[in-house]
Order: sequence, then structure tokens, then C-alpha cells
Amino acid sequence: MKTKIFSFVAIAAVVLGIGNTTFAATKNDSAAKNNEVSTVLTNVSKINKIEVRGNVELFISDDTNDQVKVYNRYYAESALVQSQNGVLRISSYAAEKLVVWVKSSQLSSITAYDNAEVKSFGKISPIEMDVTLNDNAYAKLDVDGYSVNITVNNRAKADLTGNVTECSLKYNRSATVNSTYFTAEHITRTISDNKKTEDLVVIL
Repeated sequence: MKTKIFSFVAIAAVVLGIGNTTFAATKNDSAAKNNEVSTVLTNVSKINKIEVRGNVELFISDDTNDQVKVYNRYYAESALVQSQNGVLRISSYAAEKLVVWVKSSQLSSITAYDNAEVKSFGKISPIEMDVTLNDNAYAKLDVDGYSVNITVNNRAKADLTGNVTECSLKYNRSATVNSTYFTAEHITRTISDNKKTEDLVVIL
């Protein structure tokens, strides 16, 4: 898999691990400028669900070993990366976008809020996955798996590519879903607004 390079203004990272919970914060370091900063959080495993909030760009990829890598230009006390009981929670409300790359062997659920972005890094191949986008969240996913359930609420957006066997796609009329290059053998589309809900079952 081709390595993705992020170029950032460097800031020294301070990672505080408490039990199964991992907090990460940074402070200025003038001597470290012009170098890339990344922090690998090692005390995470068996990630099956991710919740992401705020000004975050999340990359996900399949891997046999779970790993969380945080890239940053600025990442202050308002940023949090927390792993507990298989649930990884990521949030940042700083003006500077927090970039996180998560590798997982058994990821089955992603929920995004606010302005968070979720992007697959290469093709992901879940047996079953639920993706829910809320507020103004955005997802760009390339999926080659068995079953996916995708819900796009509010003014969220989704760009979908790939091929699956079963798909349930639900979205509001105010949401944006691009599935031009996405195919499924069996797909159920549910389009809703404040007044009514329409169900369309398509068998390809």
C-alpha cells in the first residue's frame, strides 16, 4: 500500500495514557519546526467502532494489526483520542484540522458528527459495516465487502465507490450522496424528509 505523506508545521506531541484511555495533546516547540510530527498510539486494540466529532479528518484502512496514528499542525486541549472497550472516540474543536489514520482488522461501525471527514485509505473490505453521517460530516469510501448500511442525515455528504453484496442506503433530501461508481447486488434506498419517507428497492 502506498504510504500517504502529510506535511505539517511541527509541534511536539505529549501523549498521556490512562489505563485503556489515551489522551493526546501538544505544545509549541520552536526547535522542531519544519519537521513532520506524528504520534502512534500503541495501547489500542480490537477497534470495532469509531465515533468522530469536530474538525477532524479520519483515514481508515484494513490491517491485521490495529493502530492509531495522529498527524497534526496544532492539536490542543480541545482534542481527544480515547479508546475504551473497542470504541475509539476522536474529537477536536480547534481551528486547525486534526488528522488521524486508523488501521483496524475488525472495524464494523463509524459515526461522524459536526464537520468531521472520513476517508478510506485504499479499499476497505468489511464483512458488515454501519456508517452514519450527521450534521455536515463527509465520507469518501471505497468499499469491497459483503454488507454495508449507510445513513446520511442532515446536510452530510457521502461519495461511495466499490462493490458490495448487500446495501442499505438511507439519506435525507437535504443530504448529498454520490453513488455513481458504487454497485450492490441488492440495495435498498430510503429517502426521507420532514414530511414523508420513500422506500425504493433495487436489485441489480
